[in-house]
Amino acid sequence: MSQVDKNSGETKAKILQATLDLIKSEGFESVTVRKIAADSGTNVALVNYYFGSKDRLINEALSLFLSSFQGTFDLLDDRATAPKQRLKQFLTSYVEVIQQYPELVSRIFALGGAVFTSQYEYGQFLRNIGFAKVQTILQEITGEENVEVLMMMIMQLFGAVFLPALLRSILATGSGIEVGSIDKQIDLLFARYFHEM
Repeated sequence: MSQVDKNSGETKAKILQATLDLIKSEGFESVTVRKIAADSGTNVALVNYYFGSKDRLINEALSLFLSSFQGTFDLLDDRATAPKQRLKQFLTSYVEVIQQYPELVSRIFALGGAVFTSQYEYGQFLRNIGFAKVQTILQEITGEENVEVLMMMIMQLFGAVFLPALLRSILATGSGIEVGSIDKQIDLLFARYFHEM
């Protein structure tokens, strides 16, 4: 890789990171190319050169962020690890991604329908690959075959594990509730949810 290519990649990465940080702190509606350029130590012309438009830049930043969630699903494929342990590893890893940018994840959910192409693409990934992997592991653990029941189980697991991660700061500051560590939450959930397995 040439020095120009390396610098180009580093510059793009700085711009994408600045974009994610601004979305996290100010929301999509307040992000401007000028703010991104200032926060990334670049200029408006350079941001436009690499990304063409604010929407394309935001889409690419979200795509980068959402791809980190996709990688967590690969943990479910490791057949050398027991099914419950694989599911725990997946849930822990997914929450770790959420905890990097909980406000950003909350903002993405608050937008509702797919506003950016990257959100639509991630939704497609969940529908076509992600949920199928979780469904398969739940079948291994529980023996359940009913697809509707398995989907309800997925929603219950996701809600029980991911909602506290998203609400952690609100619960701590607003009501003084300290949310336990992700490991403790998952252990308790598994002890209750899979107690007969």
